[in-house]
Amino acid sequence: MQETLVPIKGDEMKPLSRTNSLGSNKDIDLHHAGDEDTLDYRIHAKHATEGKVISLWHDVNLTHIDPKSGETTPYLNYINEIPKFTRKKMEIATTEDFTPIKQDEKKGKLREFKKGDIFFNYGCLPQTWEDPTFIHPDAEGCRGDNDPLDVCEIGARIIPVGAIRPVKVLGVLCMIDEGEADWKVVTIDCEDKWAPFLNDINDVEEQMPGMLDAIREWFRTYKIPDGKPPNVFGLGEKFMDKKYADTLIEECNHAWKELLSGDKERQFSEDDDDEVKKLVRKLSKGSLATMVEQIDEHPEAHPEDFKEGSPLTF
Repeated sequence: MQETLVPIKGDEMKPLSRTNSLGSNKDIDLHHAGDEDTLDYRIHAKHATEGKVISLWHDVNLTHIDPKSGETTPYLNYINEIPKFTRKKMEIATTEDFTPIKQDEKKGKLREFKKGDIFFNYGCLPQTWEDPTFIHPDAEGCRGDNDPLDVCEIGARIIPVGAIRPVKVLGVLCMIDEGEADWKVVTIDCEDKWAPFLNDINDVEEQMPGMLDAIREWFRTYKIPDGKPPNVFGLGEKFMDKKYADTLIEECNHAWKELLSGDKERQFSEDDDDEVKKLVRKLSKGSLATMVEQIDEHPEAHPEDFKEGSPLTF
């Protein structure tokens, strides 16, 4: 798969090609840096044969490609951050070079779900971004949360941190988290024993009664032990179907392309919130680190403070 990216500056609209996207977990190794349960602990992805550090967010295709045939499949790639039956709040570090996975922290302390272990696998879709400048018409007037799209994978497998799995999209829930739209895409591993029976959100309720209600209640209440009020939901708290979810995913993939190309930053107006501008610029600048070799071949794409250097290695 090849995507066309637009230069960050300059009048000439010369295509900047992203050719290193990976269609599956083939040729991807995970490397651990630092001691687990410390603020310095990171899980980095690395190309197994080329030895290059890659970004799970930017360098893994959204669409899954069969590693044997090289053909596109009907599934999406899913990056697992938090395995089911665990509580450490692991997440992709979107503002760090090559976006490794780390344990979230607040005021210098590592975060866990005080509510207890999560009962489904939780992660995100690569090459998606919930645009904080965009107010979705169904999101109660709230903007995107500035992260990749969240995913709840409901299969039987306990998926390790950083693992990439092909999943079937089943539906989506619109959660409102502290004034931000925080969509939760419901999926199942395509190799799960329940996968043949689950093709849309109604199938989940029919074949796994109570699962959707339990997911909603988890997200409604998980911050209460931290002293925060329950979360609320858009769309009448309804899980929307696969068709709706597919449209949302497509929108967030388009937003990711605008972020990475610099188009989003160029679209800013004086009326846009300054704090949102800072968030987007920080993400856009950080994302360029994953493209350093391609940017060196396209000097017209260099940001103002670009410095030549070699790719990050471990």
